[in-house]
Amino acid sequence: MFKFPQYKRFSTILLKTFVLIFSTQAEASDNWPMFRGSSARGISDNSNLPLEWDAKKNKNIEWKVTVPGLGWSNPVVHSGRIYLTSAVSEGEIEPRKPGLYFGGDRKEPIKHMHHFLVLCLDIESGDYLWQREMLATRPVTPIHIKNSYAAETPVTDGERVYAYFGSHGLYCLDKTGKKLWEKMFKPYEMRNGWGTGASPILEGDQLIIVNDNMEDSWLAAFDKNNGKQLWKTKREEPSNWSTPFVWKHDGISELILTGRNQTRSYDLAGNERWSLKWKTRTSIVIPTPFEAHGLLYIASGYVGDREKHVYAIKPGAKNDISLKPGETKNNFIAWYDKRAAPYNPSPLVYGDEFYTLFDFGFLACRDARTGSVHFDKERINPDKPTGFTASPWAYRGHVFALSEAGETYVFLAGKEYKLVRVNYTGGMSMANPALAADRLILRNQNNLFSIREKR
Repeated sequence: MFKFPQYKRFSTILLKTFVLIFSTQAEASDNWPMFRGSSARGISDNSNLPLEWDAKKNKNIEWKVTVPGLGWSNPVVHSGRIYLTSAVSEGEIEPRKPGLYFGGDRKEPIKHMHHFLVLCLDIESGDYLWQREMLATRPVTPIHIKNSYAAETPVTDGERVYAYFGSHGLYCLDKTGKKLWEKMFKPYEMRNGWGTGASPILEGDQLIIVNDNMEDSWLAAFDKNNGKQLWKTKREEPSNWSTPFVWKHDGISELILTGRNQTRSYDLAGNERWSLKWKTRTSIVIPTPFEAHGLLYIASGYVGDREKHVYAIKPGAKNDISLKPGETKNNFIAWYDKRAAPYNPSPLVYGDEFYTLFDFGFLACRDARTGSVHFDKERINPDKPTGFTASPWAYRGHVFALSEAGETYVFLAGKEYKLVRVNYTGGMSMANPALAADRLILRNQNNLFSIREKR
């Protein structure tokens, strides 16, 4: 019988102090309930978040704990609790290493028994409050060597946490770890056996997931309280790894989903409102849509594609809003750039700037409202190749980019390229962090860190 490892906390804060959170900081900033935060933008207005840290020197490392198994899901935070998922193998797995490389396809599922876990930690101490096994089975689908069987980020409303493991189930737990309901889905074939990655989202009482695959793609909503399916919409899309986004404007809510064929807007009953075809055919879609300055941003930029699309879309669209040959804008597209999209990371809008973090180690910046270029593809580390999968984030006038090697490059936000420092946690790193009040909660392959300026 599999036994869970005994968790050991490696470092702890020596002196706990009470920090006054000023009323000018939004209460919602204490929580980070979903992939890239509640706005799906990866930003915070908290003026006490850390700018510098170093795990080697224990600088601003409040605590560090080991995490069992392997998972690239992001930590989420609500009401002082951290939730994350992982998959523990009973056998050896191939080592993950930094770098964008081909040949990582695996045609068969990993043969070892896996334990699919939801974990809960106290944000103050890093102590584990509980760990729950959702499923113990041999995986039913293969994954790319750089993927994991716990790639989707959970989502929480504070009372419940929802964990999605793709073909290995959708689960609802209360905050004590009691499983309330579960849903199992047919294991569908994904492109090249790469596995799944699109995270669930919450909108009111609806828990929404997308399952784009090579056999039978669909979008569905479930009642968050009991798991009952509320609606399901068939999608003419192949495999997709982009998390949905709810765009709210002018008293309406649009459910936005990118796809290899088209980006589509749905109402909250699954009915299509408008669609947009990419200017040229795209191979893969991973970045998550988001809104800033009243515009919706979508992106697709596979490294092997000739064009890497970014669109900034105005509200009010209906039917087909695709650009015609020769166009770079129309009534509903504010701007379009065929060179501006990343592959894995989602773009970032912070202030008036639109930032692109390219997987091969470049940063670019454009005007968020017009798309005009401020600087284009500055190499982040000229001395060695540096790969990036996690999306950039921003606060306190700085932009942060976490490399797969566990180095966080810190830039001054603005129209000029200014690298100011490099912070270090180390270890293979592909998960986005949580920005919860004045703490940065960061995960690498083996550990979870709370990074916080000592006061």
